Order: sequence, then structure tokens, then C-alpha cells
Amino acid sequence: MSKEVLVVDGLNMHYETLDGLVQAVKDVSFTLKQGESFGLVGESGCGKTSVAMSLLQLQPDNAKISSGSIKLDGIELVGMTEKELRTVRWDGISIVFQGAMNAWNPVAKIGEQIREAIREHRPDNSKDENTEKITELFNIVGLDSSVMDRYPHELSGGMKQRAMIALALSCDPKVVIADEPTTALDVVIQDQILKELKKVQELLGLSLIYISHDIAVIAEMTNNMAVMYAGSIVELGPTKDVFSKPKHAYTRLLLESTPSVVGEKKKLRSLDGEPPSLIDEKKGCSFSPRCPAPSKECKNQELEMKLIEVVKGHYADQCCVECG
Repeated sequence: MSKEVLVVDGLNMHYETLDGLVQAVKDVSFTLKQGESFGLVGESGCGKTSVAMSLLQLQPDNAKISSGSIKLDGIELVGMTEKELRTVRWDGISIVFQGAMNAWNPVAKIGEQIREAIREHRPDNSKDENTEKITELFNIVGLDSSVMDRYPHELSGGMKQRAMIALALSCDPKVVIADEPTTALDVVIQDQILKELKKVQELLGLSLIYISHDIAVIAEMTNNMAVMYAGSIVELGPTKDVFSKPKHAYTRLLLESTPSVVGEKKKLRSLDGEPPSLIDEKKGCSFSPRCPAPSKECKNQELEMKLIEVVKGHYADQCCVECG
């Protein structure tokens, strides 16, 4: 059995705003095993990136983890000082940021920015050793070594994203988070980047957390997945099972709203309405205002959000499972 590399248990994180506390992450729990690909999927604003930033603790100043646990190789990250966290970031867990266009320092060469990350964690390495390491990484992600001496504005979007993957791998982390890494790229380059990520994961035996609003990408890239809605995980399980036998109404509607290239053609469903405010807690199921067939219990009672095991290894919100 594969070793558990990352264990997230009961994670709660909120943003402090003038209007009140925005509960962006609510009681999120999942595990990531060695060599596993885990997907987080949901529409914009559901809390996917907030989870990623909480794992690295790179949230803005107005964000706070109020409770919960994040353990990397058995070491608790919640409560660490900034100095302690700097030893974990990139060395233990790293991220491929959502917008490679804005993630690079525009006035520093690509190679120097990657060397800076390596120097932070491998101070005894010589410049030649670091250059050799970057060259190896560039070969893996399909970049020429000459890219090291170029500035970000000299690279195309796809090249910047490949270099971002190389940066994330520069200190040999155990876990890599890919937060919508193909955003703003055309479909051909998207496909190339996804294949590179898959190749890198298999080659290096990485544990990968893939975040996307595109369920087709999650289907291709992950072994296990979680569906997020309004800051909470509403369904969790093996990707194959979640796609073939979805248990939550939100998951079913996501699948029915996405075109498929296989099987018979079906009319796509639309998901009407908007997600609830994360400031004002509403009674009942958070998805009931948009659910095609909500029960009275969902709307009127103070239901506690709770995942129950529907079949072995496959979990869903008890409210939606009981409703149908």
C-alpha cells in the first residue's frame, strides 16, 4: 500500500473583510498518497485555490486558518512560523501557479529565478551544479537550455508555463500543486502541458494535486478527486467512480453540462443560479437553491454538512444522498 504523503483534516480558512468573515474553506479533509494524482474540481469561487494557498500558507494578510490540520510526511504545517514554512515550500510542497504570465519577475532572467529557489534550499550547491539541474529539468519539460538566459517577456505562454513547471520541480518536492496550469493557453498548448505534467509525474514519482474547473481534464489527469461547492467538499472518491456513478446533484449537473466526444449526443444541462454567499450562512443544504429537486428538509432544517461513505472509498454529502 502506498504511503500517505499529505493528510488534510478538518481544514477551515476564512478571509476577514469589511462585510464579515468569508468562509472560503469549510471542514475540508482528504489524503494524498505517494505517486497519486488528486483532483479538485468546481466552478469559480468554490474554494479550490483557497485550499491550495492554505496548503502552502501563502494566503493574503486578511486570511486565517481557524482550525484543522495539514500534515506533510507526518509533520504538522499549521502553526509553523514563516521561517519554518520557508524550509517546507518548494522542498516539500510546491505549486505551478495559475497565471504563468504574472508569476515571473519581468526584470530577472528565467534561469536566475530558478537558481534563487535552489540556493534557498541547497546553499552548498555550486553554480555549475544548479545550472546542470536546471538543464535536466528543462529537458524533462521540453525546453532548450538557452531559455535560462532569456527574460519572461521573450517567452511564449506555453514556454512560460513549462518553465513554471521546471521551477516547481527545482528542489525535488514530494507534492506538486498544479492550479489551473493551462489557463489562458490555446487548446493545442493545453494538451502539450497536460502531457508534460503526466510524463513528469510518472518519471519522478510525484504526488500531484490538480486543480481545475474543467472536469474533462480532471478525468484525464487524476486517480482520485473531490468536488467542491461553496467552500466544502460535497463528493470525494476514485475519479472513475465519481464520473460513472455520481452521488451528489452538483456533480451530476457538472457532468451533464460538459460535452463528451464519446457515446451518443445528448442535450447539455445548464446550471442555473449562482453559488451562495460565503459570508452569510444559510439554513439547510448550500446547494438547495440551485438543486433541480430539493426536499423540504434541505431548505428548512439546519443540516450539518457531512460526508458519508456511499460505497467503499466513495463519499458524498449526506443531505444529497438522502434526497436522491
